[in-house]
Order: sequence, then structure tokens, then C-alpha cells
Amino acid sequence: MTHILAIDQGTTSTRAILFDETLTVVASAQEEFTQHYPQSGWVEHDPSDLWSTTAATCRAAIEKAGGSTADIAAIGITNQRETTLVWDRATGKPVFNAIVWQDRRTSEFCKGLKAEGFEEVVTDRTGLLLDPYFSGTKLAWILDNVDGVRARAEAGELAFGTVDTWIVWNLTGGKVHVTDATNAARTMLYDIRKGRWSKTICDKLGIPMSMLPEVKDCAADFGETRADLFGRAIPICGIAGDQQAATVGQACFQPGMLKSTYGTGCFALLNTGDTPVTSTNRLLTTIAYQLDGKPTYALEGSIFIAGAVVQWLRDGLKIIREAKETQPLAEKADDTQEVVLVPAFTGLGAPYWNAECRGAIFGLTRNSGPEEFARAALESVGYQTRDLLEAMKADWSGTSETALRVDGGMSASDWTMQFLSDIIDAPVERPKVLETTAMGAAWLAGYKAGVLPDMEAFAAQWAVDGRFEPDMAADVRDRKYGAWKRAIDATIGFAG
Repeated sequence: MTHILAIDQGTTSTRAILFDETLTVVASAQEEFTQHYPQSGWVEHDPSDLWSTTAATCRAAIEKAGGSTADIAAIGITNQRETTLVWDRATGKPVFNAIVWQDRRTSEFCKGLKAEGFEEVVTDRTGLLLDPYFSGTKLAWILDNVDGVRARAEAGELAFGTVDTWIVWNLTGGKVHVTDATNAARTMLYDIRKGRWSKTICDKLGIPMSMLPEVKDCAADFGETRADLFGRAIPICGIAGDQQAATVGQACFQPGMLKSTYGTGCFALLNTGDTPVTSTNRLLTTIAYQLDGKPTYALEGSIFIAGAVVQWLRDGLKIIREAKETQPLAEKADDTQEVVLVPAFTGLGAPYWNAECRGAIFGLTRNSGPEEFARAALESVGYQTRDLLEAMKADWSGTSETALRVDGGMSASDWTMQFLSDIIDAPVERPKVLETTAMGAAWLAGYKAGVLPDMEAFAAQWAVDGRFEPDMAADVRDRKYGAWKRAIDATIGFAG
């Protein structure tokens, strides 16, 4: 058995990818599912969609590869993080829809806890900010707002989990209630230094600790699938949240190594080794991965709008029909115009964490058109990434000489990656295999199952497809980034 089946359960779709022993893609399948927006700022998923698309895409990938599971040694799982589910332990039936990581319904609750000074406790134990983004207050909301749920939870009848926990529960027929350290670290309930659930935080939020799953390493025994699902029982041997799985897939195993994933948003993770670094610049301290009982920590910065700014050009302004049209437009932009777009459509992420900001554009002239808008949109991703890297450098000195490893849809744009290299004044490396998130989950599972190489050998296999070196004059770089910082200050000022 030499193949690994990776489940990549994302925010808008689920994918299953079958890798061989060289981590080459053998077959894949993808299925989208419905997003639910019951109120402004609320985002939900039907838990049955998360499970049914997982089962369906796994079966489809297996079928494309010939229909046999005889070669599959293990399953690895990576998932959208922070999304929150609660279900009945006896029946497996959810008590409410999954509340998605983007959901902001607990904003006022979080403000109240901050006013009490509780954010300091949260940050000290979990490395996170006290924000609706994370699972803890979402779980508290379900307990407080769904009839009868609190009493059932206190009676030990209900289970809580992030998406990985829900998938494993269903894969194993309700036999296993587990998560891994990276997903636990994103719940706002897990003490990342002591490696256990925080009773202090659970008590404050009114969460019975009996609901919480067992926390394991990223490469561990997570049980076996039901034999009837795929024709035989398959071991589940790897789990990591999507951004941590991408960090593993990019082989960022040494302190100082850095990756940035450009999807709808952008997530940058910096490996800080065996020491959790406390940020003074509103970055998050988290677990990058945990192997053999030993956590490796990271600083993380989140940008809310990366690829979504290109979607806005297409769907909002309607100046492009397809994302690939953005680069040719940007290349034609007038160099004498200094148009700056701040894509704070849903607020500003790290290092600002300002939920009240909205998008703004500066420097328009009568001659500004689609070309300048396209260039400003792509440049905004580079500027926001530099904001994250500047904050990381201020927090931890080990970032000075590192290259930035990139993945995600926008990393395919040479123009965008060259500008990114120019504005951060550092090399940018794009790997040959862009399926880094799924590959990270596959390596974790394959490593545990004994069919894939150890960390050092895996890192040695990592190969560059494109390397971009900075080629912008220092005075131009300083002028352009200075304009961006003034635009940020004006945007924050306008929000009041």
C-alpha cells in the first residue's frame, strides 16, 4: 500500500486528492456546497453538506484511480479552521448548523469580554486575540441560543468539534472524537503552552469540558474508516488545519521559514521553532504542527482580502470577465499614476484588526481606468503582505534573511509575485506542486503510516517552479509603500 488519500475540506468546496508514494497526484475530485447567510454578518454551513461532499469526493477520486482501495495506506485530513459544530453523541445529529469562521454574530459578546479585561487571559493561554473569528464564542452562542442544548451538553450528551473532528466522527461511524493540536489551537479554548484545554476559559464561556475532543499530534492514530464507506477500513493518520497543512506542504520546518497562501484571503505563517513568540503587533501565536508530542510554534498574520479583490474587479466593477485578465491589464497601467486601493471590504486584518474599516481608493485622476484599477488591486496584496512581514520582523528577529514561499491561486501570476518580491525586498519562491495544503495532509498521514519519508527527506524533495528576486529601486519601493501607509491611515481615520 503506497497511496495516500487527502481530504481537503474548504469553506466553499470539498476536495479529495489521491497521491502516490512520490506525492504525485493520481486522481482528484471536487464538489462545491451551499453557503447560508441567515442574517447580515452570519455565515453557516449545513453539517450534512460537509460530510456528504467529503464522502462523495473520496469515492469519486478512488473511482477515477481505478476503483480499488487496495493501494491506499492512510487518509490525511486538512480543513477550514475555526468553523464550529455541535452534535448528539448517540445519534450523530447536529443540534444547529455549522457556524463558519467568517461569522461575526458574537462581536458584542467579545466586546463585553474585552471590556472586562479577559482578552489578556485569552492571549496568554491561547496566543489568539479575543475575536468572533475563533470557535470559542461560537460554541458559547450555540449553548446559549439553541433550545435545550445547554442542558444536554451539561448532561454529557453532546460533542463539540471543528470540521476535522466532525469528518473523523463520521468516517469512523461515531467511534472516535478527536482533533489535532493545530485545530485545537484555533478554538480559543486550548492552552498552547501547556498542551491542554483551558478550564479557565471554558468556565468563563460556560462550556462543559466534557464536550471537547481528545487532542493528538498531527501525525497520529485517528482511528479507521467504516469498512462499508470505501470497501475496507482505511486508517486515518494525519490531520492539520488548512494553513498549517500548507506550512507542512511547503516544508517550512526550520525556524525563520515563512509561507504565504493566497486564496480568497491571505495567511502568512512564520516558523518560530519550539518557543511560542508573543506578538506586540497583533499577530497570532499558534501551533504550526505537532509531531511526537512536541509542538512547533508559529506567528500568523491574516489578510481578509487577497484573491477576493480580483473577484471584486470581475463581479463588482465588471472590468474583467476572468481572473487571468487582471495581469495583462495591470501591465498596461500608466506608471505616472499612483493609484492605491485599500481592499478593506470586510474590515482590516492583521496587523490592524479594525473591523469598522471599509474599502477605499486614493490617487484617482481623469485618466484612471481599468488598467490602473487592476494594478492597484494586485499591488494591494503585496502591500498587505509587507505589513504582515514588517510586524513579524518587529516581533521576532529570525525573519531577516528568509525567502517567502507562496502558494494558492494568486501565486500563479508572475506579475503579482514579482511585485510582491519587489515590495518586500526579498526572494519569493513558488513550488512546482501548488497543491501544498492537501500535500501537507498527505505527508502527515503517509509519514505516520510509514510509506512516506521523514521530515528531512520530504523537505529535500521540495522543488521551486519559479523564484522571483527583488528588482525595484529602493527609493521607488519606499515611495510606493509610504503611499500605502498613508492610505491605510486615511482609511482608518475615515472609519472613525
